[in-house]
Amino acid sequence: MKPFLENYREELSRVVHSLDLDKVCEFIRILERARAEERMIFVFGNGGSAATASHFVTDMVKGASLGREKRFRILALTDQVSTITAYANDLSYDAVFEQHLRNFARAGDVVMAISGSGNSSNVLRAVEYANSIGCVTMGLTGFQGGQLVKLAAHSLVVPSSHMGRIEDGHMLACHLIAYYFMEADKAVGGSAACP
Repeated sequence: MKPFLENYREELSRVVHSLDLDKVCEFIRILERARAEERMIFVFGNGGSAATASHFVTDMVKGASLGREKRFRILALTDQVSTITAYANDLSYDAVFEQHLRNFARAGDVVMAISGSGNSSNVLRAVEYANSIGCVTMGLTGFQGGQLVKLAAHSLVVPSSHMGRIEDGHMLACHLIAYYFMEADKAVGGSAACP
C-alpha cells in the first residue's frame, strides 16, 4: 500500500513542479481585467471538473471579493442543476453549457472551461459559442490538451496522462489564482498585476 502512495505523491510532485506559472499569470491578468471592467466570468466542466469549477468560484466570490471595493462577477454553470438537467433532458447533454451561455454571456465576458481530457463535447460546444460572440476563452486541460487547447484562446495544460493528477493540477492552478487575489493582490489594494 505505502509504495503506491509514495509513487502517487512523487508523480504529483513532478506535475506540480512542471506547472506553467507563466500560464497561471496569464489567467490572473485576464481575471484581473474582467474584475476591473465588471465583466461576467463563467466556469464549468464535468464530473471532477464540475467540482473544481464550483470550488474555484466559491473562492473567488467570497475569499477574493469579500470586503473589496471591486468584486468578481463569477458563476459556476455547474451549480445550476435544474437548468443543466432540463437542457440535457429536452435537448441533449451536449447543449447544457452552451445554452446557458446564450442567456447570459456577452462579448468581452470570460469563459473558463475545465476538462481533463480536453475533449468533452459539451465543454467544446460552449467554448465554440463563446468564441463566436467575442468572449475571452480560457481552458484548463491535461494529457496533450485535446481539442480544448486548440479552441480556447488561452490554455493551461497540466502535464500528465493520469486523470487524478490532472485534477490535482487543476485545483492547484485554481488555488494559485484565487489565493493570489486573496493575499498578494489584497495586500496592495487590488492593483497587483502578475508580472
